[in-house]
Amino acid sequence: MPVDSNIPRAVVEHMVREQVYAKLGVALPSSASAPNGLVVNVSARHCHLSPGAVEELFGTGYELTPMKGLYQAGAFAAKETVTLVGPRSRVISNLRILGPCREFNQVELAYTDAIALGFDIPLRLSGDVAGSPGCMLMGPKGFFEMPEGVIRAAPHVHMSPEDAAYYGVSHKDMMKMRVHGDCPVTFENVVVRVDSSFNLEVHIDTDEGNACGLQTDTYCELIK
Repeated sequence: MPVDSNIPRAVVEHMVREQVYAKLGVALPSSASAPNGLVVNVSARHCHLSPGAVEELFGTGYELTPMKGLYQAGAFAAKETVTLVGPRSRVISNLRILGPCREFNQVELAYTDAIALGFDIPLRLSGDVAGSPGCMLMGPKGFFEMPEGVIRAAPHVHMSPEDAAYYGVSHKDMMKMRVHGDCPVTFENVVVRVDSSFNLEVHIDTDEGNACGLQTDTYCELIK
């Protein structure tokens, strides 16, 4: 069967699984029979910046340059990076900026990153930065001081209303994600985020991805 090269890989894998299970005459696993194929991505450390922060770091009127599109519509990894200065002047160089710009400033690190930098960071949903540590960012044109906004992002799943109806969940509900393979792991408290613009995708951080040995072909399933 010819495959359109523009179809996301997760959708292709979903179609293939359907055909294989049909030929074998066995029931589809719950996630395989879902309306959309599940994608699980490891989200490496990065930051989200406001237009004002971008101008402080890169110059007046500066706009981010898309380098690579991400799975969620409109999201991209920018060419631009910054240097993060943490406690005791410890630094992370080449911290990637994700676009487009947001109304708030946020740095997302794994716990391993935080320990290396000397941070004590909370586990939060994106945008919930009140009371979190701050940091200094350095760019080619200047510095930007964040009084708060350094967090570890809680594992979460983006889904459309169609996906939410299939799984029987609502916005901000909790789910489990079972990761199969050589290092099987079940993640608890995966936060559901529902929006009509979302593609079905789970985000975990590098520590979590390494712990379960996640690969591109690792079978994962969402459980209510």
